[in-house]
Amino acid sequence: MNTTQRCWSAFWIGVAVLMAGVGCAQKKEPAGERPIGGALIVISPAFADGAPMPVKYTDDGENVSPPLQWTGIPEGTRSVAVVCDDPDAPGGVWVHWVLYNIPPKETGLAEGIPEGNELPNGAMHGLNDFGRPGYGGPAPPSGKVHRYRFRVYALDAVMVLKPRARRAQLDAAMEGHILAKGELIGTYRR
Repeated sequence: MNTTQRCWSAFWIGVAVLMAGVGCAQKKEPAGERPIGGALIVISPAFADGAPMPVKYTDDGENVSPPLQWTGIPEGTRSVAVVCDDPDAPGGVWVHWVLYNIPPKETGLAEGIPEGNELPNGAMHGLNDFGRPGYGGPAPPSGKVHRYRFRVYALDAVMVLKPRARRAQLDAAMEGHILAKGELIGTYRR
């Protein structure tokens, strides 16, 4: 191998090492999301992240939605969506709540959001996996602890969906419009 060939060989090895390092350093974003500068912070005055949910918010209690609060809505947000699901359900992910087109000026949801297609502020309920618009509280089979993920999405668009949309329809509508998201997890066990 002559000097020119060695130089080109070293050059291409350096490029390969550099590209491998760049690939490792990049964070891959889930489909439909843009890289975000910061996450939304989601809390509930009713329970801490990762802690058991009070019975009041379950099917064994009053079955009312828990209060939620969030901070970190970025500029350019046109609507907010909330989805609650149980990834530990026996048949796969079970959707407990779908709520979208919440005005971006809102900083949370009060306890006991009423069922129905539309709220006074214009937000719309989708259908949960119980087949109802609104919140359906935890009702897991007895045994293991289940996690309930309350996800809040800041979106750069108002979702062009009618009330009673399914989770898959909301996910498709949100694709490419998520500016930021946050999550709060509550647990429940029977």
